[in-house]
Amino acid sequence: MSYIKILNKTEKARIEEQLDKQFGIKTIPGMIIMRGEERLFLFSGNLNENEIDKLEKCTFIERMGVYFAKLVDGKIRLSIEGSQILKEQITKNIFELNSSQAEEWMKGRELPIKTGVNGFLIMKHKEDFLGTGKASDEKIGNFIPKNRRLKERQQ
Repeated sequence: MSYIKILNKTEKARIEEQLDKQFGIKTIPGMIIMRGEERLFLFSGNLNENEIDKLEKCTFIERMGVYFAKLVDGKIRLSIEGSQILKEQITKNIFELNSSQAEEWMKGRELPIKTGVNGFLIMKHKEDFLGTGKASDEKIGNFIPKNRRLKERQQ
């Protein structure tokens, strides 16, 4: 039983098409490997598809490559690493944070900001890409994992 799926050219092209539509990203460097129904990993190592298939028959592969995105209701939500790896290509749906907003964001807090957009936004502070938020009418939802959040300062 296969736990990971290497996307073929057509499937990869669909992901690239959606990324272009959402964020202006044209190409993904390397293979896209899917784990489960939604988690996407970027793999640019030396193994080819046949070698990966052979390896998977011998042992359980938890993950290959870098987790870079998640499929959510037909849209793509980039991870922090995904936004950083692909930052040179991102041209759309970027939300610029000021310093205090960036600190709140990295603490895992939602931002009470009306953006006029409903959907995923790439969060950016100066030159740093900080992952993806989901804008709705009243706020930008945060997806920073708890173990990666900025800790509160003790007074």
